[in-house]
Order: sequence, then structure tokens, then C-alpha cells
Amino acid sequence: MSRAEAAAEVGADKRSAADWDRGIRVLHGGREYPDGRVVRYRQDQILAGMTSPRAAVVRGEQVDLARVERVIHPRYLSLLEREQLRDLHRAGTSMRQIAAVMGRSPSTISRELGRNTESAQGYLPHAAHRASVRRRARPKEPKLLRNRQLRAYVKAKLRTKWSPQQISHRLIKDFPAAPEMRVSTETIYQAIYVHARGELKRELARQLRRGRTVRKPRRDPNTRRPRFVEPMTPITMRPPDVETRAAPGHWEGDLIIGAAGKSAIVTLVERSSRFVMLGHLGLDRSADTVRDCLVAAVADLPDALRGTLTWDQGAEMAEHRAFTTATDVAVYFCEPGKPWQRGSNENTNGLLRQYFPGGTDLRAHDAAALQAVADELNGRPRKSLGWETPAERLDALLKA
Repeated sequence: MSRAEAAAEVGADKRSAADWDRGIRVLHGGREYPDGRVVRYRQDQILAGMTSPRAAVVRGEQVDLARVERVIHPRYLSLLEREQLRDLHRAGTSMRQIAAVMGRSPSTISRELGRNTESAQGYLPHAAHRASVRRRARPKEPKLLRNRQLRAYVKAKLRTKWSPQQISHRLIKDFPAAPEMRVSTETIYQAIYVHARGELKRELARQLRRGRTVRKPRRDPNTRRPRFVEPMTPITMRPPDVETRAAPGHWEGDLIIGAAGKSAIVTLVERSSRFVMLGHLGLDRSADTVRDCLVAAVADLPDALRGTLTWDQGAEMAEHRAFTTATDVAVYFCEPGKPWQRGSNENTNGLLRQYFPGGTDLRAHDAAALQAVADELNGRPRKSLGWETPAERLDALLKA
């Protein structure tokens, strides 16, 4: 059954069925994942996530808690140190003694008590901490707003389609003796995307190469985000005997995509015999649909042919843990950008393109048509098999 059919059969809602299918156990105030990871949700965390940024009203003052709680550098007094200072000061300890106990300079203690005593009740550590955070901000007028000549130069060059980088470097040549006529590439971008407003922002942004009015976020290209909730097992952990192709039961898989990415076919190739199996997907190639198609494909295979499956890191295999649970076939994933690690499948997909040309609608091929293509390929002699057919080689391996 599909997940939706199974959920309807047992009377479960869609969310619970998805959790059960993935092996997730719901706890009181949290969830436990199949790999043993436990995520707990506390009430204060939920409420904190609902207010962004985190703030509180203290004595009529709006306080940004993220700024107050952030520790910048050990040279700044922390809230705990301010509480200790209050206790020692109230006990009548001198400033030099307080400084010795806290490991601070006496002048630091003197300045702290002089600057941050704002109440008739004396020095209050939390109020002092908030006051220091308020003074920490030193808003500075952007450089392009301060220097009218520099701003006019930048705007004029942007209107002639110069890039910020070209402007930044050309300033050095045009004004070699004027250090005030210097601006970095990043400052120009910030002037457009951060400080400029309304029509000025739209006018300046249109002069850039891409014409974006909102800056496009970038991330480190060397870091790769996790593709799935369930952790992947890399191909480096695959059993060594799979590489030898001596024993049957080890498969490679992928999708063939149709016109405009709106149709797909699942392709499976057995490594030892090059035996091919095809699965019909149609419009839907979500992870759930691909999982169900793969489960159906291997359902009738004998145990000897249920070894491993090697796939690339496509999002369609997000349900790999559920597939393994249903079939006892371990799934291993290739490294990013290395399709040759499942070379048999890549070669077979090339052969299949003779039957399913690129840019065509694959929904036109039903399960019977796919089976006819698979039979034709499995009955074709292959040079790599000593001119045996994949069907003959697989039969011989199973008998052996």
C-alpha cells in the first residue's frame, strides 16, 4: 500500500503516518529519531521562537535580550561579575579589594560604579548591564552619506553601468592624492541594498549587472547542506565485495527525467549481470513515490538478489531508511559530483535514451511498455559479459 492508503486503513492522520513510516517515535514534548537522536521541545523554547527578535519590557523600557545576553569579549564585565560587584560593594568592601577579588583593575571598578549607578537604591547589576549594552552601540553615518563628492562619483559611474568593483579600484587612479576618496566594493553594495531607500534604491540597483533590488544570499560553496533528515551511508562504507561484481544482488539506481522535469522513470541495474528493472513514476517523483516504486520493484526478488543499492544524492531518495526497513536492502550514496561511482547505471541510462529520448513526455510509457523495454535490454548480448545476455548471466549466477 501507499502511505496514504495505510494511514486510512488504520485510521491515522497524515502527520502520524509520516512519523511512523520514518521510524520516528513521538515522546512527551519531543521526538525520537531512528538513529537515537532525541529532540525535546520546551515551552520556553516554543515561546522564544514565536517572538523574533527576543525582547522584554523592563521598567517601561524595551530590552533586546539577544544583545543583553551576548558575550562579546572577556575584557567586558559580564552580568555575573556585576552581581558579584554589587554584593561586595554592599558589604562595604573597598574598590581595590573588590578589584583584587574579581581580578580586575581598580579603575574598571571605579568607572563601573560611577557610570552605571542609575538608581537611588544604589548599584543594580541588571540595570547596569542594560545601560552598558545601550552605550555599546555607536551608530556611525555611512561613508557615502558623509562625503558628497564621493557619493556623486559613485552614482555617476553606476549610471554608466560600472560595477562596484570597477568604481572602487578606479577611485585610486582618479584621486591618487585624496585618501578620503576611497570606498570598498562592499561599502558600495551596502549603500545600495542597505542604506538606500525607495526610488533611489531602485534606481541604483537597476544599474547593476543583475538589476536586483534585494541582495542574493550566498553560502560557502565548500560546505554542503545535509540533504536528508535521515543520515546517509556513504559509498566508502559499502562492503568491499560489491566492487568485485562477483556476487549478484548489488544494484545501482537513478531516475530518467522527461520533458520539463514533469515525468520520470526509475532505473535499476544489477552490477554483476547488468540486469535492468524499470519503474513507472509519471508526474509524481517525490521521495514517497520513489520509495514505493522501489519497494514494489524488489518485492518479488529472491533473498540472494537483495544486497545493496547505490544511488546519487538526489532528494528523491529522502525515504531511503524506510525503503531499507521494508526490503532489507541497504542504501549507499555516491559522493557529490561523482556519477562514475555508479557507472553501470549511467551506461544503462544512456542505452535507455534510445527508447526514451530526452525532452519527451515519459508518462506515455506505462508499466507494460517499460517491461517490454527491460526485457529487450536483458535479452541483448553484452561484450562485458562475454557476449552473454544479462538474463543468462543472472540465471547462471543464481544457480551457482
